Amino acid sequence: MSTPLAEGLHARPAPGPDRAPLRLVDQFQLGLDAPICLTWELTYACNLACVHCLSSSGRRDPRELTTAECRSLIDEFERMQVFYVNIGGGEPTVRADFWDLVEYATGHHVGVKFSTNGSRLTPDVAALLARNPSVDVQISLDGATADVNDAVRGSGSFSTAVTAMERLAAAGFAGFKLSVVVTRHNISQLDEFAAIAARYSAQLRLTRLRPSGRGADVWDELHPTADQQRRLYDWLVARGESVLTGDSFFHLAGYGDPLPGLNLCGAGRVVCLVDPVGDVYACPFAIHDEFLAGNVRSPGGFAAVWKDSDRFATLRAPDTGGACRSCGLYDACRGGCMAAKFFTGLPLDGPDPECVLGHGEAALGIRDAGGRAGVPAPSQDHSRRSRADHTALGAGPGRTPSRTVEQVPVALVPRRPDRACDESPLAGLRTTHGPR
Repeated sequence: MSTPLAEGLHARPAPGPDRAPLRLVDQFQLGLDAPICLTWELTYACNLACVHCLSSSGRRDPRELTTAECRSLIDEFERMQVFYVNIGGGEPTVRADFWDLVEYATGHHVGVKFSTNGSRLTPDVAALLARNPSVDVQISLDGATADVNDAVRGSGSFSTAVTAMERLAAAGFAGFKLSVVVTRHNISQLDEFAAIAARYSAQLRLTRLRPSGRGADVWDELHPTADQQRRLYDWLVARGESVLTGDSFFHLAGYGDPLPGLNLCGAGRVVCLVDPVGDVYACPFAIHDEFLAGNVRSPGGFAAVWKDSDRFATLRAPDTGGACRSCGLYDACRGGCMAAKFFTGLPLDGPDPECVLGHGEAALGIRDAGGRAGVPAPSQDHSRRSRADHTALGAGPGRTPSRTVEQVPVALVPRRPDRACDESPLAGLRTTHGPR
């Protein structure tokens, strides 16, 4: 992969006169001195209840970072040269201070991309966003038709998302993203998704369904079949770079040439997640105590967590590859997604559950034979259902209800990044960030 970022990185010295410096991808595996971009879940409050929600969102956590704390965190991002934050939730626009925080971030050299269901994008807001070149928007849609989308995201959510796209297009906001989580029920609609994006001068972005949060309860039912995975890969190859994937599908690289992007797990190395209460996790798809690295409210703040966390140090250690190392395709897929393995009860040094050679399917069969007792539950559940409901709706044998926290309802109140973080956290950026 060639990127201008490589020009600004400080390569580690070659270990000997006859050996070349580490490849860029190897440097990223060892971690950088600051994340290039990160995901920031501003709130767990949400006016929808998507069945596959990564963070089990619904209710606001009363311990949310205050506006002042959010601004201080943005100041840290600026000092560390974090180029972009991908803001999500929950539905981030329900925070009364959301638009103020977006302005504060962009005014402090931190670009903002935020994901939304579109319910708060009025014509006036759309016009405001279209005038701000430091903000990008992702509209979430998981079906190209209302019946497919609303079965996952809730009744009326298709119409809401389409209305938001119409308003952005009418305001002249070209190039916003149409963000789709690929499932076995919408994978036949890929061409239709591309047509919707073209209709509104948007760009299609496909992401992988992860068994995280409430997604763990529906992953067995919704994740694409092996045949569908192959058809998805072929479709993405044919589309070239016109469709964004955000490194979601590097586990498919074993089919042939890698898809555009970093094509490795950047968890704790070049990316991480900050949740609404300031907890820092290695990965946006791994909100679990196992991957908790620290909290921004601790002494030293976010910078200390990033630089000194034992959890991140473990992730940055040289990867032995585990059981996958003997596979001839290991260098292509790097063993797949850490979160997908963890939340399906597979070992982190084993195959991805959607391994293209079928090793993951075999591992899942062994797991099921053992009664799924090793499948972890999410650490927290912010869904708008009771703990008793969660127990009744648990994800099957061996799963335990998620730990809940005291929650309160939230009231709803009313220089764009240059596609960075679309294909790779590193695309098109110049920086002096060096490996740790």
